[in-house]
Amino acid sequence: IYRTGEKSYLLVVNASNLQKDFDWLNSHVESGVQLVDKSSEFGLLAIQGPNAQQVMAKLTEHDLESMPYYTHVTAVVAGVELLFSRTGYTGEDGFEIYIPTEHCATLWKAVTEAGAQHSMELIGLGARDTLRLEMKMALYGNDIDKDTTPIEAGLGWIVNLDTDFIGKDVMARQKAEKPSRRLVCFEIEGRVVPRHGHEIFDGDQKIGQVTSGTFSPSLKKPIALGYVARRKAKIGSVVELSIRDKRFPATVVKPPFYKNASHR
Repeated sequence: IYRTGEKSYLLVVNASNLQKDFDWLNSHVESGVQLVDKSSEFGLLAIQGPNAQQVMAKLTEHDLESMPYYTHVTAVVAGVELLFSRTGYTGEDGFEIYIPTEHCATLWKAVTEAGAQHSMELIGLGARDTLRLEMKMALYGNDIDKDTTPIEAGLGWIVNLDTDFIGKDVMARQKAEKPSRRLVCFEIEGRVVPRHGHEIFDGDQKIGQVTSGTFSPSLKKPIALGYVARRKAKIGSVVELSIRDKRFPATVVKPPFYKNASHR
């Protein structure tokens, strides 16, 4: 969510949930508030990695050194005035550039040319999904959905219980009483890769399921996220994952999996 003015905001939502999110927001719009879908008017490029600032510096004269993580500005980039932020979905330092559609081709050419000088590579959603998982960044539809709360998912730090909002009573109660389940990080022994939907056991008792899993190229081991009963959510707890009708031991570890990310 970007605050673009005293009374104006830009919401960037998961593209596959665009209509669902818009409809939900629209159903709660109060008098005097206008909600407009401008998705077709913008494209997005994300420059991510330890050299992101060096690449971005070739495209804009804005003072990037004084720009903290999770901030945004409107400035000229490759000759186009637009909004960009020091954010990303990778855990690395980086910038997300919101481009008016008529300038997307221009920015693509400028970004790729600037990046080539720093060995920048083009990556797709598969690589990005691995990076976000290594940092325990939740994916809607897997790790969080309409049936989970930020408290259960370990996202209580983004919830301000001193303000009024939809669902506040539920989250305040969960925080006070502790949720019955938690989203935790697992490292798995061996080379077997856990996937979304695999069941998690404590002895003969099913206590949860995997929400995201992959083989981590950074850690060179299988990793996963999953919800488990609170009693097994402590760091160091050992559970078993059921993968192809076999059980594999997994240990709860402190997030994030990858500890050397370059984000500020």
